[in-house]
Amino acid sequence: MSGSWNMAADEAIFDMVGGGKSPATLRLYAWQPACLSLGYAQPYSDVDEKGIEKNGWEVVRRLTGGRAILHRDELTYAVITGPDEPRTAGDIMQSYQQLSKALLQGLSKLGLDVDVESDRKHANRGSEGPICFEIPANQEIVANGKKLIGSAQARRKDGVLQHGTLPLYGELTGITEALVYADTGERKKAGVRLLEKATTVEAALGRRVEWEQAAEAFMAGFEEVLNLRLEIGDLSNEENERVEELVREKYANLEWTKKR
Repeated sequence: MSGSWNMAADEAIFDMVGGGKSPATLRLYAWQPACLSLGYAQPYSDVDEKGIEKNGWEVVRRLTGGRAILHRDELTYAVITGPDEPRTAGDIMQSYQQLSKALLQGLSKLGLDVDVESDRKHANRGSEGPICFEIPANQEIVANGKKLIGSAQARRKDGVLQHGTLPLYGELTGITEALVYADTGERKKAGVRLLEKATTVEAALGRRVEWEQAAEAFMAGFEEVLNLRLEIGDLSNEENERVEELVREKYANLEWTKKR
């Protein structure tokens, strides 16, 4: 679905789960067309509007923090739980650790050799640029030392929303066409840095994995590690109504997208 619809769907489920109207949810999805998502507090001035228009991409601002991601050729996941869910209990790092175990299990089913980043490894890494995948953060998953999954979390008193993206294949450096740089040289340097620090499933594994296979692996990983049984379902009528409202008033609204 579109970027505005996807972000609205995550928040609509978040609202309903928090209000006790929907069960804890794992949502797996993709984006059409490709979309640049900005972190909640990221300045819109990072966006190269000409590059976005040239490529036929969209731009959306996430509810969660972090830096920019270009969503294409990927599996995106969202985990939404209520305040009393033990699998996301504790602070941000504790809940990240629990969910990372499920993600690791899913990736292992695809044959990937993966690990979880620690603060120790990147204690002196310097300031971050505008690209999320340029810097592996604490408790994020890496393959061969390169960032493989980028995740972010939003927390309310009535629940937790964590979503993240797994690039399956394709060219990661395309995101540099969506962001502002001083000149062509700086844009190329950013692309080189990105390839040094981030990877895709295909690059790490040496073969292409399709969305359906990755989704099945994620579902199995969550069921096994978190001791649960997933039931496939659709959005409720109330969730769909809330999605439409959030698309109209927030995620497809330029006032929200350009708010910083």
